[in-house]
Amino acid sequence: MEALIQNDAVVLGLLMLILMIVFQTSSSEKPVYANFYKYIPSLLLCYFIPSLLNITWFEGTEIAFRLVNGEESSLYKVASRYLLPASLVLLTLSIDFKALSRLGSKALIMFFTATIGIIIGGPIAFWIVSMISPETTSGDTWRGLTTVAGSWIGGGANQAAMKEVFKVNDKIFSSMIAVDVITANIWMAFLLYGAGISEKIDKWLGADNSAIKELQKKVEDYQSSIIKVPTLTDLMSIVGVAFVVVGISHFLADLIAPAIENNAPYLAKFSLTSSFFWIVVIATTLGLLLSISRYRNLEGAGASKVGSLFLYVLVATIGLQMDITAIFKTPLLFLIGIIWMLVHITLLLLVAKLIRAPFFFVAIGSQANVGGAASAPIVASAFHPSLAPVGVLLAVLGYAIGTYGAWLCGIILEIIAT
Repeated sequence: MEALIQNDAVVLGLLMLILMIVFQTSSSEKPVYANFYKYIPSLLLCYFIPSLLNITWFEGTEIAFRLVNGEESSLYKVASRYLLPASLVLLTLSIDFKALSRLGSKALIMFFTATIGIIIGGPIAFWIVSMISPETTSGDTWRGLTTVAGSWIGGGANQAAMKEVFKVNDKIFSSMIAVDVITANIWMAFLLYGAGISEKIDKWLGADNSAIKELQKKVEDYQSSIIKVPTLTDLMSIVGVAFVVVGISHFLADLIAPAIENNAPYLAKFSLTSSFFWIVVIATTLGLLLSISRYRNLEGAGASKVGSLFLYVLVATIGLQMDITAIFKTPLLFLIGIIWMLVHITLLLLVAKLIRAPFFFVAIGSQANVGGAASAPIVASAFHPSLAPVGVLLAVLGYAIGTYGAWLCGIILEIIAT
């Protein structure tokens, strides 16, 4: 069916209007909006509302119509090839290795424990459900789960990267978005509740949370040292650095991917012949290298905010291609998500008990992975408002390793599936 709107400029305008409305209402203090977003995550709306444009309304009747054909729009291709790597650069640019080291070993241990729990949890959940319901895990389901791994280790940018690297079709991806967002937000609700009784949990864990007070002071000092009002030069530098790296990433990927395909075609099963894979890896790696240069100071002018803006535009273009009815056809996919999260949680609590880590480190270690920069500071601030940047800091580390960890999870899933 021919879409009513075929001009991508008009479609982009609609997507930006949707994002603007979601962000304005989600940050509003009006009770009607506050109560609504207490139960409905804004990120889900950024996927869901654009998907409504892609639905054929009143299908099978004479008045059937479709506003936009997501498959024919070129917006996703542009966003995934240009805005995604730019977003990865700006989100990893702000990583502060010295600040991370000051968090102490327990914080980092819990963060990487959370990462490992996701990497192994996906394959374990996939295997268990395949024993219960083989039809649920048949076909390319494993490919779709790689996008959940990307989201839960890094965030939306890493999720989109896995979608391209493992060639996940839009129908499966639509189901995975629902599994990802709903499961993650249920767990986040438990973490927020846990923050309110953290002293009791710390007592059960045998943890000493006195280090959190010292950490709170260091974080406040760090933030005050980099915050500035951005100038036009700052913003031009942020965008310039991002897209210079995007250009370099494309240039090198165009050399590396064909070379591997010609000389070692057997590496295709590891996605090493995919130019998009190399674009993402190179952009992430260069972002990490820039984080130890003077360009890291661009974070004070809002580098990660610009990166997040690019990311949400990408999220909206992904939503434009979604089939939101797909989840109703495979409800057992939620079982995979639940088992996956339980593996993640169990491993976290076992390690926390073993090393006597405060529940604060458990919570932000988990949420920095599963929720990313969007929700990790929310969980951190539930313990104390000044600790919110700690969640961001660890979430940035998640962005940095998300591509690598999700790719590894995907390779394990592929081995189990085949």
